[in-house]
Amino acid sequence: MSRRSTASLPPRPGPPPRMSIPVPHVSFPLQRFLATEAGSGVLLLIATVAALIWANIPGGGYEAFWHTEASVRVGELALDLDLRHWVNDLAMALFFLTVGLEISREITVGELRRPRTVVVPVLGAIGGLILPALIYIAFNPSPPGLHGWGVPISTDTAFLVGVLALFGPRCPDQLRLFLLTLAIADDIGAIVVMAVFYTATVSVPALLAALALTLVLFGLRWARVWQLQPYVVIGMLLWVAVFASGVHPTLAGVVVGLLVPATPVGPEQADRLRFYGRAVLERADAMRARLAAAAVRATVPPNDRLQQALHPVSAFLVIPVFGLANAGVRLDAETLRRAVTSPITIGIVVALVAGKTVGISAGAALGLRTGWGELPGRVRYGHLIGGALLAGIGFTISLFIADLAFDDPILQAEAKIGVLAGSLLAAVLGSVALRCLGERLPLCTIDDDEAMPELPTGPWRDPSLGQR
Repeated sequence: MSRRSTASLPPRPGPPPRMSIPVPHVSFPLQRFLATEAGSGVLLLIATVAALIWANIPGGGYEAFWHTEASVRVGELALDLDLRHWVNDLAMALFFLTVGLEISREITVGELRRPRTVVVPVLGAIGGLILPALIYIAFNPSPPGLHGWGVPISTDTAFLVGVLALFGPRCPDQLRLFLLTLAIADDIGAIVVMAVFYTATVSVPALLAALALTLVLFGLRWARVWQLQPYVVIGMLLWVAVFASGVHPTLAGVVVGLLVPATPVGPEQADRLRFYGRAVLERADAMRARLAAAAVRATVPPNDRLQQALHPVSAFLVIPVFGLANAGVRLDAETLRRAVTSPITIGIVVALVAGKTVGISAGAALGLRTGWGELPGRVRYGHLIGGALLAGIGFTISLFIADLAFDDPILQAEAKIGVLAGSLLAAVLGSVALRCLGERLPLCTIDDDEAMPELPTGPWRDPSLGQR
């Protein structure tokens, strides 16, 4: 019996290729936003420590400095505020403006435009808003403590992203996206709470003027005005009108941010750029260069241009200065003794740590288990629980609402100690949970690579799978 040559045998097939669908990654604008927020979180931490040291130096003059009066006067019109209120009312309007810009961009062209991706973090945010408020109310069922129920509902984006940056590649990009989306939805809820529940008196004429200016902004957006100057001028007038109305003026920043257009520009702008660019190449003069520069700006949505200009200012200047102006709490023996037994302090700590964790986890799990939404990528339940714990870092807006909720300096101090202690505890427990549980629990959503069986291809294909 002759042996067949091995050269005559058909080549042995290799393993069939695995079928998978690529996981979407975080877009470059979002990566830039996250990087800026991480740096802002570091500066905010430094400013917080500096404020605590400054406030506890005997004779340091922390409160005296921030209560220094400063006024702006034009003729008979004058605006008199102390330094802390200039920071909280005017500078923080820039912070809320950048928040509004980011919300608008993500809803229009970013990750929030896909409903199934948005459902899970939004449900988590709703749970993270409602449960902390209920827990706080359980500890403070009557005034004056009851008025602080809005303090523990918010998540600090800068601190949250800063902690996530410490984990590097061990933290999936999609977890960062989930938590950023959750923080954006959380910010919307906190802004609504401030506007509705923390406004004492309202001036109807000023409120009507603010409404008229908002309609003007709608008109500019509808007309697709690409110049930034009209939005800036109307926005400044809107801030004055909202301030005069009695509603907290930071709401004006949110309104402007939401109404500055983020939609991609039309092809006619690219045609104009080519025309004026060729004109400059043919003969360079000041007029043609100015027109070409304007054509270049017109090809970028106003939202992107304004966010690029303001976000570094907000992240690296406004937020650290806010922390310096508001985080200083006198930590003497008497203050700490009151805080340890204060239902305000205890309620805030428990609401930030337990309320945020359970509320976010339950809301997100509801969206996943019902199939209403999904978390694409390699996000596991360990990541989700750790991220929910980290969302209990409720620093910036929590301090902000504490200042609005309480007029008594003693109650303000108890609330701020609760925010500082709860945020620190949430940061530590969240970091430990991400490190210990991150890769141990199952995936939140089974991706296509694991859900689909490996389908062989080629002549060795199983006949039961059908013919080509």
